[in-house]
Amino acid sequence: MKKIGFLGLLAGVLIVDATSVDAAYPVYQNGRAVSASAPVVYLPSNGNRTVAVNSAVAAQPTRITGALPRVGTAATTAGRQYYQPADYDRLADSGLYVGISAAYTASVNGGISADYAGESGSYDAPGAFREGNFKSDTVIPLQVSVGAAVNSDLRIDVSYLRYSGLSYPDSVDTADGSGGYVPAKTSGGAITANAAMLNIYYNIDSFTGYIAGGSLRPYIGGGVGVAFNTIADYVVYDSGPYYFVEDPSTVDPSDPNPITGVYDIYGYHNGGSVERLAFSLEAGVTADLSGGLKLDLFARYANLGKVQTSGSIVVSQTQLLATGMPPDYEAPYDAVFQFTNWYESGRLGMIDVGARLRLQF
Repeated sequence: MKKIGFLGLLAGVLIVDATSVDAAYPVYQNGRAVSASAPVVYLPSNGNRTVAVNSAVAAQPTRITGALPRVGTAATTAGRQYYQPADYDRLADSGLYVGISAAYTASVNGGISADYAGESGSYDAPGAFREGNFKSDTVIPLQVSVGAAVNSDLRIDVSYLRYSGLSYPDSVDTADGSGGYVPAKTSGGAITANAAMLNIYYNIDSFTGYIAGGSLRPYIGGGVGVAFNTIADYVVYDSGPYYFVEDPSTVDPSDPNPITGVYDIYGYHNGGSVERLAFSLEAGVTADLSGGLKLDLFARYANLGKVQTSGSIVVSQTQLLATGMPPDYEAPYDAVFQFTNWYESGRLGMIDVGARLRLQF
């Protein structure tokens, strides 16, 4: 009887104790609370375990960066601090996404140079030149990307990037045939680059802290891939004239080819396409928009490797023929020559500023 009385007393104490605890901490059933009126909270000690359930639909959480703020005091939560995800959420990348970006190329680095520079007789071909900077019209590079977030800080995507609006320089220094150089006009030579790249981006707000009150999340990234670069045909025009014989009367009348000079020299440089290793570096900030949209504002350096001609130059020039006395007369035909293995190339490097819109699923 004493044992039964003791067990009854112990059960009564436990019942009273459970009733008093329920006032501060709801009773669990399979990890869920039975109270329907308490707000939803998370305890830092047990991760995602729910303390209480509210059947009402929670309002859309405010998205912030960095650590979630702690709310509550020892007086109101029996000494425990807790997170309140109904009010706060992390500005995090999550799931699959597609993106499209447009940018403006603020700077174009590099230019076209002669691969045959330094070789013996390298500028003997009319229209051959030393070097010239790229001519940059308005360049609007476009990019389409498909990727996924690995976690809240890291995302990976593959992209297609296209540049157009570059061209050959307006003028170059071409050889004058006697060891010197003269300016020559150029036309054509449109340049396009198409690159397929694998990109990795990492959010760095854990190092930089909040930006704009937590509404912007800074990131850095880079990519590597293959670029298919094309340069169209272009023409180098040198008006001349160049005289080989100062006194036409000294020309041998029996010479079957009494050429004393040339002018109107056109050097037709055949374009070409090459595949080259490409890479890019990027830094920017991300803004969270409604409906799963994110906006990246970025600055990017892209190096797409070389663009190179096919090495063929076709030259057309008007010749002056000797008559035995001044003046010379113009030949009734144009002389045409072809030169091969005269490659010209230039490395494509750009600095872009732009915006990317991403839709997360």
